[in-house]
Amino acid sequence: MGVLALLALPAVLLALAPVQSSVRPLPNPVRAQLKAGGFWHRGCPVPLSGLRLLAVPYRGFDGRTHHGQLIVDAAAARPLSRVFQELYRLRFPIRHMRLADAYGPRRGRPRDGDITASFECRQAVPSPCVGGRGTGTWSMHAFGLAVDVNPVENPYVGCGQSRDPLARRYRDRSRHRQGMVSRRVVAAFARIGWGWGGAWTGDTKDYMHFSSTGH
Repeated sequence: MGVLALLALPAVLLALAPVQSSVRPLPNPVRAQLKAGGFWHRGCPVPLSGLRLLAVPYRGFDGRTHHGQLIVDAAAARPLSRVFQELYRLRFPIRHMRLADAYGPRRGRPRDGDITASFECRQAVPSPCVGGRGTGTWSMHAFGLAVDVNPVENPYVGCGQSRDPLARRYRDRSRHRQGMVSRRVVAAFARIGWGWGGAWTGDTKDYMHFSSTGH
């Protein structure tokens, strides 16, 4: 059974009540998908039993209601559902937020890479100022306690650089464009105690990144 077929029931429920969300343990096909894609493996800091499948409605860039899914830490699932309900009410647009977008076969993922997602068992990514691929410490994404929102419109920058050439025009945060994180989005996450990477001190900013620790 494919991931999209597996999620058909939550999508139907969300269509009937578009501002509601649902939380459930990871179904076996989703667990298998995470293992097969290398998104979870033995030694990760959180077991698969400690993660939850969060289904939420969101506004697309087309202004329509879409049905998204995130894999998050069990303790964070309900608070995050409130955040995304608020973003939906604010009509904040999200580009892509399906499991297939984040965890499906690479050839089927959105080419623009503008995917809102949470869990991935990986190291923290070093600043563009430093370079390299890992820091030697777990990312908060490895715990399911971080969410990256519209990474093209909200790039990770340092020393005036970002890794994504598509994000170049979004480095200037003085001009607000569709999909860029706003004060209301930051406030929605702050209400559940989560911090924003765009508020980091120094030259490095991670405008897409929200986490339970702020790091």
